[in-house]
Amino acid sequence: MATEDNTVEPETMENGQLGKTVHVKEHYKTWFLDYASYVILERAVPDINDGLKPVQRRILHSMKRMDDGRFNKVANIIGHTMQFHPHGDAAIGEAIVNLGQKDLLIETQGNWGDMRTGDRSAAPRYIEARLSKFALEVAFNPQTTEWQLSYDGRKNEPVHLPMKFPLLLAQGAEGIAVGLATKIMPHNFNELIDASIEILKGNEVEIFPDFPHGGLADFSNYNQGMRGGKIRLRANIEMVDKKTLAIRSVPYGTTTSNLMDSIVKANDNGKIKIKRVTDNTAKDVEILIDLPAGVSPDVTMDALYAFTDCELSISPNCCVIVNEKPRFLPVNEVLKISTFRTKDLLEWELNIKKDELSEKYFFSSLEKIFIENRIYHDIEESESWEEVLETIDKGLEPYKKQLLREVTEEDIIKLTEIKIKRISKYNSFKADELMRNLQDEIKQVEHDLAHLTDFTIAYFEHLRQKYGKGKDRKTEIRSFDTIQVAQVAVANRKLYVNRKEGFVGYGLKKDELIGECSDMDDVIVFLKEGKFKVIRVSDKTYVGKDILYAAVWKKGDERMVYNLVYYDAKSGKSFAKRFNVTSIIRDKFYDVTRGGKGSKILYFTANPNSESEIVTVLLSPSSRARKKVFEFNFGELAIKGRGAQGNTLTRYAVRKISQKESGASTLGGMDIWFDETVGRLNRDGRGQLLGSFDNGDLIMAVYKDGVVDFTDYDLTNHYDIGRLLHIEKFNPETVISAVHYDGSAKNFYVKRFKVENAAKGRSYSFISEHKGSSLLAVSTAPEPVIELEYLKGRQKEKITEQVALNDIVTVKGIKARGNRLSSYRVVYADILKSEPASATGAAGNKDSDEKKKDAPKPDTGKEQLKLF
Repeated sequence: MATEDNTVEPETMENGQLGKTVHVKEHYKTWFLDYASYVILERAVPDINDGLKPVQRRILHSMKRMDDGRFNKVANIIGHTMQFHPHGDAAIGEAIVNLGQKDLLIETQGNWGDMRTGDRSAAPRYIEARLSKFALEVAFNPQTTEWQLSYDGRKNEPVHLPMKFPLLLAQGAEGIAVGLATKIMPHNFNELIDASIEILKGNEVEIFPDFPHGGLADFSNYNQGMRGGKIRLRANIEMVDKKTLAIRSVPYGTTTSNLMDSIVKANDNGKIKIKRVTDNTAKDVEILIDLPAGVSPDVTMDALYAFTDCELSISPNCCVIVNEKPRFLPVNEVLKISTFRTKDLLEWELNIKKDELSEKYFFSSLEKIFIENRIYHDIEESESWEEVLETIDKGLEPYKKQLLREVTEEDIIKLTEIKIKRISKYNSFKADELMRNLQDEIKQVEHDLAHLTDFTIAYFEHLRQKYGKGKDRKTEIRSFDTIQVAQVAVANRKLYVNRKEGFVGYGLKKDELIGECSDMDDVIVFLKEGKFKVIRVSDKTYVGKDILYAAVWKKGDERMVYNLVYYDAKSGKSFAKRFNVTSIIRDKFYDVTRGGKGSKILYFTANPNSESEIVTVLLSPSSRARKKVFEFNFGELAIKGRGAQGNTLTRYAVRKISQKESGASTLGGMDIWFDETVGRLNRDGRGQLLGSFDNGDLIMAVYKDGVVDFTDYDLTNHYDIGRLLHIEKFNPETVISAVHYDGSAKNFYVKRFKVENAAKGRSYSFISEHKGSSLLAVSTAPEPVIELEYLKGRQKEKITEQVALNDIVTVKGIKARGNRLSSYRVVYADILKSEPASATGAAGNKDSDEKKKDAPKPDTGKEQLKLF
């Protein structure tokens, strides 16, 4: 019984002695440590030796004991596993379903649920399972398994399974223990095997996860699965048309239901604008999003990544049990340990096999000596068992030096157990053949042991060949660009200003409307007294009286230039300046004048593309200036920072300033690059330079399905790099040359055309809409050259020649089919950049032959050409 000072009163035991007094707080220390160790070692964290948690190991062990090649009810498997696992049936059932959904160790039958949709499996009594052939080959071998007693001491169970495969990395693992957690990502089956082979060859490897959900992933911060790393996952989103988006995959860690809920929530919160979202998921994931009129699909796509579960981040944390202690290891190190453990297990199995073969050879030799030398006749006169054994041993004495090892009493007993029928039918020739085969097998095993690394590599190659079909990478590795949330947020608010009272916000609905904004925008406000401030948009914010200008402000926008004339009270002069505001501290006032009391802004304009302007300045009639009206060109001023003083406009009092003429951009065109790794435009110099763009310029994109698309140079535009064939700045005079296969005519054609009436958002198809039609090559070079290979005559002589397209086809309309490429059977065609050379035979150009050899060839239904 415990007392007030947390001690246990002594009690009388059965033998009459008193028990020891123990402080309860001492129990707390050991109890918590015992509990934490149990959860870490026995429940949450997988062991590096076989990649399994205890419950998974016991499930597989139970299924192996039950295995007869047929399916077993999961309920039966659960009951059998409870002989080894001291926990409830629900935990075991959940672990079985988890293993079954990974489709590696367990073959399933029935409704096992769907990880993509979040649908649960049917009850255990309705679903069945059995071990896969892969599991039977790599996970079990009683001779190389260390055994221990089960929790109740009634049965034996494996300490670890002899796993000859990096299962931990193939399946992944997740668990929360006491004081630590583990989160190991699944990896691709074939890539793990290839990496293991490279490790055995002594090469360094780098592996990245592959998720069963598919989708896109950015592993630039993966950090080999260690703490501090991060994986960015995205769903595959396709543009069906201008009003419909289709989601083709869901990120790992979420489901279609959760994804749809996040989309609806973002729409309700005004982050995105959609009309309808529909889940058509069946065999493949398909979530259709219908957009309202006037909503950009490109911006919506970015907004889905920014505000919904279409993009998720996962923080890996590779923690495993090594020598009964938790350790944090990089996945490359885990793979190395697993690979060399596989090598050690194979060596162990080879040594066991060698011993077994040697034992067979030894007894075959012993049996041959015993029968051929008729030693069994010598025991006829023996009167006791001991005398029989002694007689046989004496008869074997002359031959013992020929044997692999010493003869034991057990060996002699085995000889006495040979039946007379077998002795009478003993075939010496067959015995010799058997012994030769055993010798060959022993030599092969010894060779494998001497070349263990090569043997292990061959083992992994065997696994890949036998089980690697259909296990291609599902997750596409990409480099994601950073989406600026404020740029893609839907303008769901209307921004108002009360200039006189000095208020700005979306709640001032009775005041002046100045534009639309989103909840994440910033607003820049200029006051007549020459100060400005940037604030976060809100319902109603007081900035200061006499507001001159208010608008949404974009951070880092160097194209937005403010033209300003202000009066400086200290000097009495008026100054003109041009400046931009690219970075500020929010809610802080900045002065664009020299700061004197009484200074004020006389003229102000905001120019989104750094436009210059010419203004007319009217001086006060009472001023002494000879010329009281003059013009001033802002284009003559350099664009400087907000704190610059500016140039002196006049030292006389100004009556009025008005705009006379608006000029062009003084910064010139905007250089735009296309980053082919992410399919996005940028101004940071990444990828291919498309050119300098100004107002009204367009980008032309040609796709593999024979569609030419026109867009503006907005940085939020998306280009499908899987379909994109060619992209450049559009020039109305550009002639497009294309080689295509016409499915209806079943022949190859070449055409040249210009695109008329090009405009933002327009798309044109320039090949036949027949199902078998395909675009094979395209060029916008002024004098394109095609390398053509065809079969001529009855002998089917292969001819290669280079032809200038300008000589065989003229510029026609976009809908024209064009001219037939050749009257002979075409086997290869490609548009070159060089001038045409003289025609050569098939072996005339080595580089061309290598190019044709390596070129992918799409199935057109007839001949096959290079997809350029």
